[in-house]
Amino acid sequence: MVEKPKKESLPDLPCADALCTSDIDIWFAQKILPLELILVQFLQQNWRNKSDIDDLCQDVYVRVYEAARAQIPEKTKPFLLTTARNLLIDRFRQERIIPIDVVEDLESVNSLTEEPELDRVVMARQELRMLQIALDRLPKRCREAVVMRKIEGLSRREIALRMGVTEDTVKRHLADGVCALAEILYGETHDRRGNP
Repeated sequence: MVEKPKKESLPDLPCADALCTSDIDIWFAQKILPLELILVQFLQQNWRNKSDIDDLCQDVYVRVYEAARAQIPEKTKPFLLTTARNLLIDRFRQERIIPIDVVEDLESVNSLTEEPELDRVVMARQELRMLQIALDRLPKRCREAVVMRKIEGLSRREIALRMGVTEDTVKRHLADGVCALAEILYGETHDRRGNP
């Protein structure tokens, strides 16, 4: 478990100038510490190196505690997660992982660690190139039907209207196109109903 920051590491402020340390301690124990699981999950989702999570948690707690010395926030959970996000932004900036302008809100921080690794990006690009080559090898009408259906998401009726053919013809073009793609890409021979 992550412990809250030690009092001796933070200088005491006079009670007249800011909140009393005992009030902050009580608030911290009652409002922040119960959110530890949420904080840990947030950090695990948004930081690659899982061995850093305890240290990150501790740093968030220090920032929250220090900020509460000036004023205890009304909305604890958003304050905690915003503090965590800001800490991650600082870490990203220090490590030059991403440009800071990419991170605009909590949702965009979530998407950062879901970025595919370089080798997966390279593999995906190769697969797209292979697919483009395979599409280019299809007969023109089959290619048009497959692109409109699979890429543009049009219905068979919409494709039929665009191509000036019947829906049955579109169905045939799609079946022929998909079978040809499977054969080109995977070496699998299918009949027009899609059965091997």
